[in-house]
Amino acid sequence: MPRYTVHVRGEWLAVPCQNCTNTISWLGKEAVRRYMKNKPDNGGFTSVEEVKFYVRRCKGLGLLDLDDTVEDALEDNEFVEVVIEGDIMSPDFIPSQPEGVHLYSKYREPEQYISLDGNSLTTEDLVNLGKGLYKIKLTPEAEAKVKRSREVIERIVKEQTVVYGITTGFGKFARTVIPNSKLRELQVNLVRSHSAGVGKPLSPERSRMLLALRINVLAKGYSGISLETLQQVIEAFNASCLPYIPEKGTVGASGDLAPLSHLALGLIGEGKMWSPKSGWADAKYVLEAHGLKPITLKPKEGLALINGTQMITSLGCEAVERAGAIARQADIIAALTLEVLKGTTRAFDTDIHAVRPHRGQTEVAFRFRSLLDSDHHPSEIAESHRFCDRVQDAYTMRCCPQVHGVVNDTITFVKDIMMTEINSATDNPMVFAQRAETISGGNFHGEYPAKALDYLAIGVHELAAISERRIERLCNPSLSELPAFLVTEGGLNSGFMIAHCTAAALVSENKALCHPSSVDSLSTSAATEDHVSMGGWAARKALRVIEHVEQVLAIELLAACQGIEFLRPLRTTTPLEKVYDLVRSVVRPWLKDRFMAPDIEAAHRLLVEQKVWEVAEPYIEKYRREHIPESRPVSPTAFTVRSLAVNTCVGHDHSHQDEL
Repeated sequence: MPRYTVHVRGEWLAVPCQNCTNTISWLGKEAVRRYMKNKPDNGGFTSVEEVKFYVRRCKGLGLLDLDDTVEDALEDNEFVEVVIEGDIMSPDFIPSQPEGVHLYSKYREPEQYISLDGNSLTTEDLVNLGKGLYKIKLTPEAEAKVKRSREVIERIVKEQTVVYGITTGFGKFARTVIPNSKLRELQVNLVRSHSAGVGKPLSPERSRMLLALRINVLAKGYSGISLETLQQVIEAFNASCLPYIPEKGTVGASGDLAPLSHLALGLIGEGKMWSPKSGWADAKYVLEAHGLKPITLKPKEGLALINGTQMITSLGCEAVERAGAIARQADIIAALTLEVLKGTTRAFDTDIHAVRPHRGQTEVAFRFRSLLDSDHHPSEIAESHRFCDRVQDAYTMRCCPQVHGVVNDTITFVKDIMMTEINSATDNPMVFAQRAETISGGNFHGEYPAKALDYLAIGVHELAAISERRIERLCNPSLSELPAFLVTEGGLNSGFMIAHCTAAALVSENKALCHPSSVDSLSTSAATEDHVSMGGWAARKALRVIEHVEQVLAIELLAACQGIEFLRPLRTTTPLEKVYDLVRSVVRPWLKDRFMAPDIEAAHRLLVEQKVWEVAEPYIEKYRREHIPESRPVSPTAFTVRSLAVNTCVGHDHSHQDEL
């Protein structure tokens, strides 16, 4: 009796077929029925009959006619896939590997558009474009600039003027003049030869960001691309046709040549491409499936597509946005830890930070006050140790405004550079339509974003470094006055022992990743490109550092919430109780040891999706509205009075906290 191995969403199912005259449609329905049977919620369906699907071979991805019989269409034990209408195939799906685990989700084509003009894109816009939330169109002003720029190129070709990259070779071959009859071939050869990257492909989200950012740069009108070609690039973006772009191979000058060449290669119908409808397939077939034609490159257009810092910068935009999100949430997590460890809020007093008024430091101290101010949010935990005999807290709690603060200022600095870079023309040569000429320069050099992203990694890493020390304090009974490793029946249970080790391992790994890549340079292209930025690695490792920071803080968040369990029935402040409730909606308390990795991942997901910030932000902003302007001039008398107050209060007396 023949049987078939059928892939439905994330599962492989063995389907025996007793009657070889059964149709492919029967095979698909039987596979869906078995899939539904294995799911508590029937996979989201009420009946097999409502499910619309098509069936294709895993090898070659050939579509099968639903009316054909399995005997005629398939070999015994062949692998096939049932694709449910509306599902998006995982970019990691490899049909020939049934042991893989693959994720499916509904693909919703965006309805809204972002209008690009080359001057007003934001880092947040770019990340949202990467998520597939918007399509792209050009502003009329941008279209006009692109047309004028192209007219300069057309005149150069017509007059057979010798101009780098248009009528000459590239790099070391810049003095080799190319005849007009081979100018189109020159551009195709450029894209093919420069598509020499290696490593894993960028995710669809990052490929979208890269493609969107290149479109924004071309929209500035300094690249010489034709409006017709640029519109084809935009159509590919809007259809989510994303070329295979290996993550490694750029030295960050002359721009990100290798990854951008792979981007261009897919657009001309060569190499591999991914779309939600097709998964990975040959680029020409993916384009054809979406009713699109491969781009036919005109003079200068290959160079226009591949010359710039968009790989570094697009990844850098994701890095800086994620860094900002985790930095905000780190303050909330640290405040929760401070409550669990029965710390004092005195170190966040307004006057302390008014006399060292770094913006980041001031803002972090404000957030701590907004979450812990007992006048606004009474805390039974804080009240329970009002007259304890401790004088001050460890640096990991007391110095959060100073440590977290400089991270915030670092992110602000880097974001400013990224905002300039994403709206900059980074081609070579530059086409200046108003002067009717081209000029060779060095705007393709990635030193600006490379240096900024090295700095970002160094800055953001400190959030994990200080968080890991707070995790140690939570787990260490001699420091926390809580059960060892935050679990009952220690010895039988290990609790957060190895979760803390994971945090330590991530922090240690970050220390190596924080070594700046931009301090390195290797001469390339026969010493023509004799200084480079290494910005591609700066961007990729910054993202890795930030992911590690998120994971360490996820562990601290879990540990702090577990610490709360041992302080019950006492309650913390209202906003921090809301954070606790959020965590408990996805991770239950630890009563005894269990598989911990899923809990860490669930907490990490809360941070990546900024759920912790969403819960706490209304309380922070309400406090801000009620306390603006909060700071006041600090006189010598105020210092004397406050000094006396500190000396006459015992330990952690909270009666003086947050005097405003």
